[in-house]
Amino acid sequence: MKFKKSLLMVLLLSFSAILFACSEDNKSASSEEKVSLDFWVFGATNYESLAEEYEKENPDVEINIKTSELGDHHNSLFTAISAGTGAPDLAMIEVDQLDRYREAQDRFVNLYDLGAEDIKDQYLDWKWNGAENGEGDFLFGLPTDIGPKAMYYHTDVFEEAGLPTDPDKVSELISTSEAFADAAGKILDATDKPMVDSMEMAFRANMDALQVSYFNRDDELLLSESDNGVKEAYDYAVELDLQGYVGSFEMWTPEWANALNKGGFGVEMAPAWLKGYMTENAPEGAGKWRVTTLPTQFAGNWGGSYIAIPSETEYSEEAYEFSKWLLSPENQLESFVDSGLFPSAPEVYEMEEFKNNSDEYFGGQNTAKYFAEAAKQIPEVYKGPKYVTVNNEILTALRNVQEGGDPEKEWEDAVTRIEGLLKK
Repeated sequence: MKFKKSLLMVLLLSFSAILFACSEDNKSASSEEKVSLDFWVFGATNYESLAEEYEKENPDVEINIKTSELGDHHNSLFTAISAGTGAPDLAMIEVDQLDRYREAQDRFVNLYDLGAEDIKDQYLDWKWNGAENGEGDFLFGLPTDIGPKAMYYHTDVFEEAGLPTDPDKVSELISTSEAFADAAGKILDATDKPMVDSMEMAFRANMDALQVSYFNRDDELLLSESDNGVKEAYDYAVELDLQGYVGSFEMWTPEWANALNKGGFGVEMAPAWLKGYMTENAPEGAGKWRVTTLPTQFAGNWGGSYIAIPSETEYSEEAYEFSKWLLSPENQLESFVDSGLFPSAPEVYEMEEFKNNSDEYFGGQNTAKYFAEAAKQIPEVYKGPKYVTVNNEILTALRNVQEGGDPEKEWEDAVTRIEGLLKK
């Protein structure tokens, strides 16, 4: 009997050892499996090369990047999160599109739950706060690049009009919206060229600087309010056009690209990301364009994005660690140097490579410092989930004005169309 009990004990211990060994083997095999993260992006970034660098440092992580056009990207993402299936582990969201996703907060991971509060001080306050919910206790995404606006100006056009061409002197001369119009008059008289390329850019001069534009924080339409800043921005663009200071070069058209190339207008009020386009598509403009600050009233942001983590992911912590690394000040500098993505981490502005940056296309000028200066003046802006829809109707009204439409009637008609669209 004792022999049988001893034999049974030996068998049980052996069986337990086998189970333990199998368990350890499975655990080891599992630990050797790579975490595969799907990352949806849009536009020209250097994230592919940075992802490869991260994979080398973290061999247990694989980053699969899918790049799409901006519109297709956001439509696919919205469809996926609405359906609750097919969303990636990480996704870029463009700043004008972000409010569209606020109504689907439960479909995203709250980055504050993953420790994002610890890195908040690395980023510009207005950029960081733009990704919070109304209560400030939910963070949709980490800041990528930003789009601080500055004034690109053509030195030949300015010189012909008797205006200074040194960046600091231009900034001193054109420091207000009134001074901007005065300079436009000089350029038109001397060169017969418009100051601004299009009605959209004339409108955005003031529009991008508004803290509250189409909607308040309760998403109530504000266009009928008597002191609404949008109407003032609209009226300013209309006045510039009536004076002959606005061209008809719509952005991204061949005509616009040719005007950039030939100096067909005086200034372009645009963000840092335009530099890359000009370098590749307006070769004859090399050495003839410079950059300086805009009038204070025009200081605004155009573009930039965030990286969010859809709640569908099984790897929220791994996705967060990657995005935190990707958007660190050091890697934002690399993205700036490689792809022109302007940093949202002000620490970068003090780095030697940033401060010593020079743009051959812009005559060797350090354009970065002017964009950095503009970045610190940008107000925190609320756009609302229907921003793009409303903005398109206002732009339609402005184009109609340029073609001869009555400004007040076009404004009223646009407001009527917008109110109808918002009821659908």
